[in-house]
Amino acid sequence: MDKEKVNSKYIYSISFISALGGLLFGYDWVVIGGAKPFYEKYFEISAIPSMQGWLMSSALAGCLIGAILSGFLSDKYGRKRLLIMTAFVFIISAVGTGAAQTINFFVFYRILGGIAIGLASNLSPMYIAEVSPPALRGKFVSLNQLTIVIGILAAQIINWLIAEEVPANSTNEAILKSWNGQWGWRWMFWAENVPALAFFILMFTVPESPRWLVKRNEIKKAGNILNKIGGLKYGNDELSKIKSSLTKESNKSSLKMLLAPELRNVLVIGIVLAVFQQWCGINVIFNYAEEVFAAAGYGVSDMLFNIVITGSVNLIFTFVAIHTVDRLGRKSLMLMGAGGLAGIYLLIGLSYYFGISGWPMLVLVVMAIACYAMSLAPVTWVILSEIFPNRIRGAAMSVATVALWSASFLLTYTFPLLNSWFNASGTFWLYGAISLAGFLFIYKRLPETKGKSLEELEMELVKKQIQS
Repeated sequence: MDKEKVNSKYIYSISFISALGGLLFGYDWVVIGGAKPFYEKYFEISAIPSMQGWLMSSALAGCLIGAILSGFLSDKYGRKRLLIMTAFVFIISAVGTGAAQTINFFVFYRILGGIAIGLASNLSPMYIAEVSPPALRGKFVSLNQLTIVIGILAAQIINWLIAEEVPANSTNEAILKSWNGQWGWRWMFWAENVPALAFFILMFTVPESPRWLVKRNEIKKAGNILNKIGGLKYGNDELSKIKSSLTKESNKSSLKMLLAPELRNVLVIGIVLAVFQQWCGINVIFNYAEEVFAAAGYGVSDMLFNIVITGSVNLIFTFVAIHTVDRLGRKSLMLMGAGGLAGIYLLIGLSYYFGISGWPMLVLVVMAIACYAMSLAPVTWVILSEIFPNRIRGAAMSVATVALWSASFLLTYTFPLLNSWFNASGTFWLYGAISLAGFLFIYKRLPETKGKSLEELEMELVKKQIQS
């Protein structure tokens, strides 16, 4: 396709609006890390690791629910309407979490927010992939990861700005009676309503996915959208490919297709990559920044500033991924990320083991986040949005996203326990071993997907499985 005929401004606008779901995903997912030192004092769970893990991971239980629902609902009602509903759920969750007076209500609204994250994490990249031309799809889908990172950084900066200075050696009682302990952590959650409301309003201005419209036999609407994206020739060619791929699968339900032997290989690849993106361990740095930096010798106020630094690095290196994903390819970046993390985790574990603290530890943490941000974080979502056939993309993305959030729940819930059993050094060595295993899987099993249409990938991956 001629890139000069692509309506880049139009694709950027609808992709960015859809990717606001990613921004809210990032904000809602990370805001709790900055609020954690204060709401734990409020709910009196500072000395109960199991409750700390539950409040931190409860949203991830909601993510599982959202991911399970997203496939069926998006195939039935469309990507657009479900994203609008997702924005509304984010609003309700942010209001309720900040207003919670008891642990049960806090957990309830965190789970509700998790449902919205589960929906957004599936729908936003899938929608962008379905409206993007093949040659530019990696770049546009990576916009979703960019907005996730912006959401993460926004949460970190807002947490830092809202929280008042915490004097060194402050007691739990002093923190509880402070602005931070009574109101500060609440405003951290309430601030999410600004982007959530913007997402809700702007989603009414984007078109429905043309591939979903073809499935609903709304051919004219789909053709008009494709024509606007890349011109008449592109629109006709893409419409023909979509109709052809759906016709070949018309006699099979999504569930039967999902369980078909010829799709076993691609489903396994999707599930393993989704799980590995979480079990590589980088997200404990965001969710458990207090523990990670406390073990490295930092206080609460320094911790809040340090996570702003890590968030800034996360944002910068996401731009590197956007620039390279369609040039270097998905597989090369994934191998670099897995191998790089394995080496960095080895050094982090050694630093904890030998009691090295301060800026050397901060440098290693920043290196790990940079490595993750330019590889596993965005590229996993690009691959997941590409590899599944048209007819079952919603259901297959749902399965992969369920696997991802299941892995994320286990990672987040078990970190306090692993940290108490093996100390920080052993925990990071474990994540390093997982990263090495991920490197070997990617090297042996992951095909390259850059520059190919979704329909071409479908033919290639399914045909490869049949022949094997």
